[in-house]
Amino acid sequence: MRSVFRNATFRRLFVGRLITNAGDSLYYVAAMWLVYNLGGSAFYTGLAGFLTLTPQTLQFLTGPFVDRWDLRRLLVGTQVLQGVCVLIIPLAAMTGILSVTVVLVVMPVVAMMNQFVYPAQNAALPRIVNEEELVDANSAFSFAYQGVDTAFISLGGVLVALFGAVSLYIIDSVTFAMTALIFATTQIPSTHTKNQTDDDHATSTRTDYVEKLRAGIEYLRGTILVLMLGASVIINFIIGAMMAVLPAFAALRGGSETYGILLAAMTAGMLIGALGASQLKQFSLSRLTIVGFGFSGFVWIAALSAQWLPATVVLFCLAWIPVGVTNVIFAALRQSYVPEHLIGRVSSVTVSASAAAMPVGSLLGGIAGDTYGSTIVVATTSAGFLFVALYWLAHPLLRYVPAVEDLDPTEYGLRQA
Repeated sequence: MRSVFRNATFRRLFVGRLITNAGDSLYYVAAMWLVYNLGGSAFYTGLAGFLTLTPQTLQFLTGPFVDRWDLRRLLVGTQVLQGVCVLIIPLAAMTGILSVTVVLVVMPVVAMMNQFVYPAQNAALPRIVNEEELVDANSAFSFAYQGVDTAFISLGGVLVALFGAVSLYIIDSVTFAMTALIFATTQIPSTHTKNQTDDDHATSTRTDYVEKLRAGIEYLRGTILVLMLGASVIINFIIGAMMAVLPAFAALRGGSETYGILLAAMTAGMLIGALGASQLKQFSLSRLTIVGFGFSGFVWIAALSAQWLPATVVLFCLAWIPVGVTNVIFAALRQSYVPEHLIGRVSSVTVSASAAAMPVGSLLGGIAGDTYGSTIVVATTSAGFLFVALYWLAHPLLRYVPAVEDLDPTEYGLRQA
């Protein structure tokens, strides 16, 4: 992994991601807890999850822009706009007009801007690192995401209890400003030649956008990536429901501090898995998924059965390790075999499709939490993990997928052109 950090451009992107994810972690805890306090029920946190997650289903619309626009300008612009938006909450609090409605309006706007950020970063990696370094680069980016989340989500719960949720919005706006400055000094190579750029300008913008979007969708047809989406839809629906009621579940076991600790435990598990992905990449992708998610399902059941909070926290962490491993390996699979000029579109389409069930799960999870109790809804997550394992085991093609480096792309529909 050390070799990727010798790359100055990668280091800048990595540091920028560290800072903005620190702010995002504090923001998420503050926003969900603020909604729970102002609304007073799991229904409002479910609605907040629905409004925040729905933009992810539209990420496929951002792919053509990511593949066409200058990535540096795109990253800088999104950071500046998000920083301005999150300041609305402190200003509303200062003027006495803060309400659950104001928070619910701001959340999806900030979330929609984020739908440009991650496809842009995914598209940038193959341009700045060698192909054999992609797994290490994705592991490092996962560390920047889950590692920072682990620390700052837990810290966020404590800061909310000490200073209130609104103060964390101010901190988040500062992190956006810092990241914008870092991205502004980062040079990301373009994939377009001069002739290609001239042709792009000569083509109708609307026609070009539609054609680019269609090309990304057409590429996915008949590939293993579509089969992998089947399990993602179900697990994301259940995770959406669980995240919607987690504030209410945490309130039963302590309060905002417990909420932060439980979120931190899950992200810590993903971090451990992401950091271990480089050592596990030689194993069959099928084995990693089937064994890993089967393990997660049983550990999650044990976590809810534990009556001691530290035991629940440790088991929550263990359950999410396979998620961290497979997230990194799946990203490396796309970046290794999808043509470079299509990565932005393919990444955004797959994220949109897999995330489509999350807002629905969040909304229904909030309703179910008020009706049946938050613990029952959180418990269903184990069924989601076990479903992923059984889905891969039952499908004749997914059952025998080799390691990423040993995969024959033509056998799995991953065309190079």
